[in-house]
Amino acid sequence: MTLDEITQKILQQIDEKGFRQSGAFNLRHNGTSLCHGDSEHVKIRKKEDKPGIDVYIDGDAKGEQIHIPVVVDASGMTDIVYNDFYIAEGADVTIVAGCGIHNSGCNESRHDGIHSFHVADGANVRYEEKHYGEGEGSGARVLNPVTNIYMQENAVFTLDTAQIKGVDSTERETNISLGKGSKLYVVEKLMTHDEQTAVSNMEVRLDGEGSSAQIVSRSVAKGNSKQVFHPKAVGNAGCHAHVQCDSIIMGHAQVSSIPEINANHLDAAIVHEAAIGRINDEQLIKLRTMGMTEEEAENVIIDNFLN
Repeated sequence: MTLDEITQKILQQIDEKGFRQSGAFNLRHNGTSLCHGDSEHVKIRKKEDKPGIDVYIDGDAKGEQIHIPVVVDASGMTDIVYNDFYIAEGADVTIVAGCGIHNSGCNESRHDGIHSFHVADGANVRYEEKHYGEGEGSGARVLNPVTNIYMQENAVFTLDTAQIKGVDSTERETNISLGKGSKLYVVEKLMTHDEQTAVSNMEVRLDGEGSSAQIVSRSVAKGNSKQVFHPKAVGNAGCHAHVQCDSIIMGHAQVSSIPEINANHLDAAIVHEAAIGRINDEQLIKLRTMGMTEEEAENVIIDNFLN
């Protein structure tokens, strides 16, 4: 299937690995599945009771990529989708998602993606999700993702999320439970500008003995934008967790960072740290002496900070 120019442009922004119509994939466009395909070890099925898909990944899937992007380019549309992923014991996969909104009208365009991952014993999953907004219209671009992750024994899950630019409002809800010996790695990257707002709530429950979690959030707030981060780690067994929130604040922006840790077991070891500050003047001066403008120097610092 030939994709239009807007869809191709958005896919380039939200899928760095390169979306292609081969293997296991599903492209959702303005609330419908535009095209999809299965592979030998991954089957994608349309839900019967509500909008969305069920993705079944068997234990023989090794090093496979699954691409499930969403594109919304209809102004005034609200798209709600429920996607469930069933990852079998021993599977090793990368799931590349993300949503891009192109709004050229005056009405709000919105996508709410509710993704649930059921990760069996010993499975290894990497989930990459990027959000992006564009368009010359005055209508808002809104993205409200919900991510639920259920990890069984000795499972490994890497959650890599990024909001690139152009999203006027986002409310992120993330809920994760870890079984015995499971390991979680979270990297959240976010940039806001102008009057944009972003709220991220995350609760990680370490329920299994020997489970561990590393949660890193990095953000840049420009203009008059507002950000609120509330990551919460709850130790319900002997476990280890580290929560880190770092933010750069610019202009008249506002950032609230509220890391929370709770221990409900004698052997739960949980640490948190948070830092909010402006761009280092010495770094700016050093880059300026190399011939960069102030804006160019700031962009270099921001790119390195987020990546």
